Amino acid sequence: MLAALLLSVLFTPIIKRVAPLVGAVDRPNQRKVHKRAMPRLGGVAIYLSFAISYIGFVQFTDIVATNIGYALLLGGGIIVLTGIIDDIVDLGAKVKVAGQIAAALVTVYFGLRIEDIAVPFTEYTIHFHYLAIPITIFWILAITNAVNLIDGLDGLAAGVSAIAATALLIVSISMGHWMTAFMLVLFIGAVLGFLLFNFYPASIFMGDSGSLFLGYVLASVSLLELKSATMVAFVIPILILAVPISDTVYAMVRRRMNKQSIAEADKNHVHHCLIKFGMTHRNAVLLIYGISAAFALLGILATQVTLWMSILFFIIYLISFGIFAEKIGMVSKEYQPFQQMAQLCKRWFTRTS
Repeated sequence: MLAALLLSVLFTPIIKRVAPLVGAVDRPNQRKVHKRAMPRLGGVAIYLSFAISYIGFVQFTDIVATNIGYALLLGGGIIVLTGIIDDIVDLGAKVKVAGQIAAALVTVYFGLRIEDIAVPFTEYTIHFHYLAIPITIFWILAITNAVNLIDGLDGLAAGVSAIAATALLIVSISMGHWMTAFMLVLFIGAVLGFLLFNFYPASIFMGDSGSLFLGYVLASVSLLELKSATMVAFVIPILILAVPISDTVYAMVRRRMNKQSIAEADKNHVHHCLIKFGMTHRNAVLLIYGISAAFALLGILATQVTLWMSILFFIIYLISFGIFAEKIGMVSKEYQPFQQMAQLCKRWFTRTS
């Protein structure tokens, strides 16, 4: 972790100087929070730190390269390259998705895929066969873009990803997946090194090259736990990645209700709503860190408890985040199902009493 962190601390200032020279600058507009032009491409520093430290340990120690390593290096390289081009020339959505699919296919090629699911409370197992490939690609694209969407405040995507990766690291160690744990240690180090420059007030942004890479790594690593799993096993990565996943789901609901395209950007993500709610930039990020850590802890605990407890954790997540989303107005003032349900329950108790 220290090796990857030090490399990230070394590379980030270099990328910070190179980014404006190649036109990779994030300029402020009505949808963004920052007020001045900022260099991006920080994801390049994260990827280089991760890749070089991994290759170094494989070459000069007895650590053996595995499929997960090849997948993250090659697929990660494709997705970082896609992000670099987008950070410089602003690629269209279709081209970006094509790059993400190419990276996802690398993951599938190296055997990381969701192959079957055991149905809870029965002896049945659903085998996906050829459907395993599109299902896996969908999972990778969903998580990758979820992380990309929360990259709206200084240090937010990097911090949330580091928290999620730490939770996945603990789960990997508990299950004896040592090579996965090793990859996650390098990943966390690279992200934390960059976060030193990216936390509020940031001096560099990670850009799509970073947010897409972070999402890709988290999505690919979580596949190891889902390769042959029960339906409840999906609870673990969903809890660990609760904030980006929930933010994406609420964005889709919001845009659908407002009759907007799902791909159309807006300024009502969780971090935007907290700022509108009156929180400072730094406090909004720290609050989301806390929420991410709380749900990540539930995800870790879900690996150690009974099936019913795992389901209970998932229900707690759905209700608590739903109430939180309504309070800060992530969808609309009219869309408040939890508050409406509470009012109905209150009326029912009043009548019966």
